Amino acid sequence: MQSWPAPTVPTLPGAGVALRLYDTADRQVRPVSPGPTATMYVCGITPYDATHLGHAATYLTFDLVNRVWRDGGHEVHYVQNITDVDDPLFERAERDGIDWRELGDRETQLFREDMTALRVLPPRDYVAATDAIAEVVELVEKMLAAGAAYVVDDAQYPDVYFRADATRQFGYESGYDHETMSRLFAERGGDPERPGKADPLDALLWRAERPGEPSWPSPFGAGRPGWHVECAAIALTRIGTGLDIQGGGSDLIFPHHEFSAAHAESVSGERRFARHYVHAGMIGWDGHKMSKSRGNLVLVSRLRADGVDPSAVRLGLFAGHYRQDRFWSDDVLAQAQTRLEQWRAAAALPAGPDATDLLSRVRGYLADDLNTPKALAAIDGWCTDASTYGGSDPTAPGLVADLVDALLGVRL
Repeated sequence: MQSWPAPTVPTLPGAGVALRLYDTADRQVRPVSPGPTATMYVCGITPYDATHLGHAATYLTFDLVNRVWRDGGHEVHYVQNITDVDDPLFERAERDGIDWRELGDRETQLFREDMTALRVLPPRDYVAATDAIAEVVELVEKMLAAGAAYVVDDAQYPDVYFRADATRQFGYESGYDHETMSRLFAERGGDPERPGKADPLDALLWRAERPGEPSWPSPFGAGRPGWHVECAAIALTRIGTGLDIQGGGSDLIFPHHEFSAAHAESVSGERRFARHYVHAGMIGWDGHKMSKSRGNLVLVSRLRADGVDPSAVRLGLFAGHYRQDRFWSDDVLAQAQTRLEQWRAAAALPAGPDATDLLSRVRGYLADDLNTPKALAAIDGWCTDASTYGGSDPTAPGLVADLVDALLGVRL
């Protein structure tokens, strides 16, 4: 699958700062300690609708991680999937009278365009689920052989399921109790009432072929992948075990990330699939939850069509901390646009106050669990001083423009 073009990232003087992030499994902020090549898997879209600000907030969060790592001298092996075979895609395609493949291709292309406009660094591997069927089949075979999976006793639809108790540590990532797991499993794509399952929490690995649905051959019958297993298979084949970060929105903590990690652990024997589990908060609209049912999704493509500068979108989302559930509004956008104008005016001055301390502070704030509110406030302070009092350093405005570009992805 083709990714999107990479923006040019300025090289900053000096050395970056080692990153510390909140780990969902450990419930604390702790150091991220990658080797020379840092590895990150972030769950991608199901391409049945356009990119909204909730998607943007998630991918901008991990774009910051990518930029901080690169500033610190690391190569980054970033992998992202596309769930281009799933029930929501089929349902939307049927509703709109369009082939599901055509719908998926169209929305994936729009997502690429949105990511390009937002200046998000692209993944090294951008992998569609339909391009990873062989890897999924191989992984399911391994789980069946290890006793971590089973085929339901159903002559018509012999689906394959993962045993929730296949790993002793299951539940460590989310930390949720059984009641919470059961509720979220039912709400987020699980099928607890499926007859023939050993446990209501067992997760679908391979859905046996149904009439009117696409399918692929496998040793356990024609069918298609379940949701969680595609991410486990893609991450294992592209990165391997022990990746530095598994990331996504907070709505993926359970069941998606819990199960995808457990799938990988059940065949690798490792205690943890990832060293860090990192999750971005949800974005609402003007005091309400953003959802398709409410019809209040704020689409990146619509903002772009309305002439909104993508750098203002970045600044609006960075105004709150990535882990917080927060709201987008006209006021948030207006404040971001004002901030962008002020930064651009200061960066265009012939000289300004020395900016070396600013660079150090912004690096430190971002390395401290991506504290963008403090980073933005520090840059605000420099820009106010430069516009109000001037300065004698002719290199300072250029350095500020470069650090804002390199670390925040905002073009001045």
